[in-house]
Amino acid sequence: MKKLIVLACLGLLFAASAPAFAGAQQEKMKMCNKDAKEKALKGDERKAFMKECLSKKAEAPAENKAEAAPADKKAAQQEKMKNCNKEAKEKAMKGDERKKFMSTCLKG
Repeated sequence: MKKLIVLACLGLLFAASAPAFAGAQQEKMKMCNKDAKEKALKGDERKAFMKECLSKKAEAPAENKAEAAPADKKAAQQEKMKNCNKEAKEKAMKGDERKKFMSTCLKG
């Protein structure tokens, strides 16, 4: 009986982790397809590119513009925050009005 419970728990664990892996793999496939399309690759050249791209580790794509280094993303976000704060200050916003403005500004 204990073995059955352990097996059921392991099965649930693997079932729960499968969608996360599938999502990551789908994202990788989307990015590789996008890159291949931007480079206008066709036929065997495209197949070779896709094989290489999909076999890379998730953190490896250095030429991928959408996956910038975390430090770059953080710096960009800080710069955006700085600019939004400055603009809100210039407009003398306070309270809920400022919160709403900041939220909109940081999203776009």
